[in-house]
Amino acid sequence: MRYLAERAGVFVRALRVYQWTKNLLVVAALIFARQLGEPEQVLRSLGAFIAFCMAASATYLFNDLIDMEKDRAHPEKRLRPLPSGEIRPETAAILSALLLLGAIALAWAVRPMFLLAMLFYLTLTISYSIALKHFLIIDVLAIALGFVTRALAGAIALDVKFSNWLVVCTLFLAMFLGLNKRRHEITLLEEDALSHRRVLHQYSVHYLDQLILIMAGGALITYTIYTCSPEVVERLGTDKLYLTIPFVVYGLFRYLYLVHRHAEGGDPGSTLLKDAPLAVNVALWAGACAAILYLL
Repeated sequence: MRYLAERAGVFVRALRVYQWTKNLLVVAALIFARQLGEPEQVLRSLGAFIAFCMAASATYLFNDLIDMEKDRAHPEKRLRPLPSGEIRPETAAILSALLLLGAIALAWAVRPMFLLAMLFYLTLTISYSIALKHFLIIDVLAIALGFVTRALAGAIALDVKFSNWLVVCTLFLAMFLGLNKRRHEITLLEEDALSHRRVLHQYSVHYLDQLILIMAGGALITYTIYTCSPEVVERLGTDKLYLTIPFVVYGLFRYLYLVHRHAEGGDPGSTLLKDAPLAVNVALWAGACAAILYLL
């Protein structure tokens, strides 16, 4: 039993289950479209979330297969199941293919148009793993577009509208997280950064800090506009969403604190789960949004 539990733990790490928190963006449309009271829509949104989790894990395995040799020289990534030798490459390849097929089948069952959105996400992610991650700025943009695609795919799954302002806010927030990830890699690897990923030599900590502040400001401003937009107020039937802005401010400030004082930022999903104040803040923001949309 102990051996089976250990092997299960290895596969959980290989699939990066903790990264599934990113796919909660798929469920955002269900909340903001006020569809929580519709059982069919809830099931469709849940199916979309599971499909994206399967697709994401498939691409994580694919990326780890490509970067296996480089990851063995990385102080943190060398501990992953593939570069550490805990999982054979052949096993990872088969598992990735099975997850991919399962994700596609489930996506089709949710809605054919949703499948198209997922295929775009898969194309973007695979393109990033193969080529896009080697180009300045484009590498971070590709990561950010993956987040935006999740949010839009959730709306497509339910066949509901998604505010343009919320799309732009998602883009800025994702860019903020991606740029902090690059900053973490440079500060962690130092002179070995180039050997791990050649695009890192085109970045500097000072340059990234400037871009990070721009993206943080952009995310805050666009979220503020979203909450106060007449179109959104009319569609949602409430003008009280602006009350959630303090949670966004705290979240951005707390994340920057963790990046600069605790050398975090290399893995946003892990940072969210490890830092209790940040996790509580996100939960309170989600609860406040739900209360305003469904109770006020």
